[in-house]
Amino acid sequence: MLTFGSVVIGVEELPRASAFWQAALDYRTREDPEDTWAVLVPSDGASGPQIALMLSPSDTRNQPRIHVDLYADDPDAEVERLTALGASRQDVDGAVHVLEDTEGNRFCVIGVG
Repeated sequence: MLTFGSVVIGVEELPRASAFWQAALDYRTREDPEDTWAVLVPSDGASGPQIALMLSPSDTRNQPRIHVDLYADDPDAEVERLTALGASRQDVDGAVHVLEDTEGNRFCVIGVG
């Protein structure tokens, strides 16, 4: 039996990516980050996927380092909040908003309400 462990995101600048994903998801670092690795977990101690940030030299345009779908009751409000944190809008296709994080990794915000 397999269980879900982590979402691993390749990043160019670990402190910047860590700050973005902590604020975006209300996560905290599980322990002090290393130079090339940090693990984020839900701030409230609830169960949920952990996010592992790994230093990666690959260019996101040629080799995507992650794909994540984030579900939201109010996707427009979440897109506004995430862009205020440093994400950039890339595309909108119906209820799917495509954004990039501060490291150029694309992710989607999808309405579920």
